[in-house]
Amino acid sequence: MLLKAILFDLDGVITDTADFHYRAWRYLCRRYQLIIKPSMEVALRGIPRLAALTLILEKNKVRHKFSDAEMSRLCEEKNAYYNRLIAEMSEADILPGMLAFLKACKASEIKLGLVSSSLNAPKILEKIGLTAYFDCIVDPRTVAKGKPSPDIFLKGVTQLGVSVADCIGIEDAASGIAAINAAGIFSVGIGSEKVLSKANLLLRNTTELSLDLFN
Repeated sequence: MLLKAILFDLDGVITDTADFHYRAWRYLCRRYQLIIKPSMEVALRGIPRLAALTLILEKNKVRHKFSDAEMSRLCEEKNAYYNRLIAEMSEADILPGMLAFLKACKASEIKLGLVSSSLNAPKILEKIGLTAYFDCIVDPRTVAKGKPSPDIFLKGVTQLGVSVADCIGIEDAASGIAAINAAGIFSVGIGSEKVLSKANLLLRNTTELSLDLFN
């Protein structure tokens, strides 16, 4: 492989906001007398906000009680609380080894793209001081389907002007790995083999990332 580009998820790969997301969902559930179990945290990772809310309501067997307008309002309420939680993020929240890896990529003239399902991704990148490293940030609102569909990764490839054969994707969620694989891109999973068994390459954490792995 002649590596020309890397597509990154944000949460759990560059920084870890999964706990912020889960805390925001717990806040929403408390307000509306819904049950959210710790075991659901993994299932909620890497999927769009509306899909996450739908999953929570279906688990509570109350999806039919909420109109589309109410669903949208709940999503905004969750997002407002989440934004309060991430307001104090800084460079200290970059995951170990990631800054050095991004610097190595830029030194090797590898194009970098962000393919997060989060609408807050640009704001978070700015908070942690990494915006300048990325050649594109795909707006998840511009693709037809979210992860595990490949749309957002294919959009990233297009925006970077590279071939899927010359690109890798890095994810920490099963839905993200499924999306990368469906796009025909080499997938790199960060985390548990139990969750990411379909990844082409599995790393335990971000400190193991190195360009030497792809030469």
